[in-house]
Amino acid sequence: MDEIDVYLRRRSEIYTWMARNSIAMVVLEDTEGRRDPAVRYFSGHPSDALLILTITGHCVLCPWDENLAYQKAQVDVVVPYTDFGRHPVAAIKGIAEQVGAPHRSRIEIPAVTPYPVFLRYVEALPEYDVLCRETGVHTEIARMRSIKDETEIALLEKACAITNDIMDRIEDQVRSGKIATELDVALLIEKEARKAGAEGTSFETLAAGPSRSWGIHAFPAYTSGAFPAQGLSILDFGIKFEGYSSDVTMTFASGPLTTAQEKQITLVEKAYKAALEIYKPGNFTRDASLKVDEIFRKAKKTMPHGLGHGIGLEPHEGPAVRNREDNDWVFEPGMAVTLEPGLYDPKHGGCRLENSILITEQGNRPLTRSRIVRLG
Repeated sequence: MDEIDVYLRRRSEIYTWMARNSIAMVVLEDTEGRRDPAVRYFSGHPSDALLILTITGHCVLCPWDENLAYQKAQVDVVVPYTDFGRHPVAAIKGIAEQVGAPHRSRIEIPAVTPYPVFLRYVEALPEYDVLCRETGVHTEIARMRSIKDETEIALLEKACAITNDIMDRIEDQVRSGKIATELDVALLIEKEARKAGAEGTSFETLAAGPSRSWGIHAFPAYTSGAFPAQGLSILDFGIKFEGYSSDVTMTFASGPLTTAQEKQITLVEKAYKAALEIYKPGNFTRDASLKVDEIFRKAKKTMPHGLGHGIGLEPHEGPAVRNREDNDWVFEPGMAVTLEPGLYDPKHGGCRLENSILITEQGNRPLTRSRIVRLG
């Protein structure tokens, strides 16, 4: 599918939703403090811009970097932010007038807009009904983004292919002794990602040797401490390729291990295999989490985090895979989701196994090949 056609198709779906819900104009904002990858999703512009979609089918980008917009954005009109003194409220008011949004029509602004800023919109736009709500267009966009189209799947596959190559290189260098510290492995990931054409890592790499692997997310993210060393070491990282993120976690088990550590590995691998059988169309995502919780509970263990999450333009997005009563997500073909059971013990360290999984019509297809690596 042509790149322009991809964005037109996505916007067409939102225009239909706007007509059905009587919304004249939708405002999406990707700025410092209020990041929203939906701007990139609908326009191709990577960051720092306002995107305005109108019920009449106009797509207007108001970028911070005008030159970048002319290179990257697939929109109808680019209006420089400087035309409005780099002020978002002034920009929305000006663009509403330029596109001829009817007075008394509804304009929906981002759900995460702070209340004082919302009041400024209301004051500046008395001719319009300004909406800022939790369950509006942004809920619809989240639903759309949870199911990847062919273009997105191809980009995710590329991000995951780079990730797989890096994992292989890491294991080789760990076994050869070239990687000796958390810092070594974190820098290797950054270097290899960039060499492979990625934008970088999708989040700060988390590398924790045995003395720190008991944390779900190590703090600091990595140090000059030994990695790996005797016991359980955890490495959690992702690669961003043209905006799309992978997410994996490897555990390095360096013997001799304690009985408790061996039990952690066995339980995590058992939980992973059981949950993968539930990662199929039509199943509730919470059922996969319930299955893992059941396995751990029988062993008198508890997993202190969700089982997985969607990946895409964000390293963490919908759907959620967790055991909560308010979680009504159902696996659907096209969803890209992580599977990451883990157990953590202050004395024995942590063990987590995470891969990026694509839900297909037939079931699922792992996009990454993370594993628990046994050393000695």
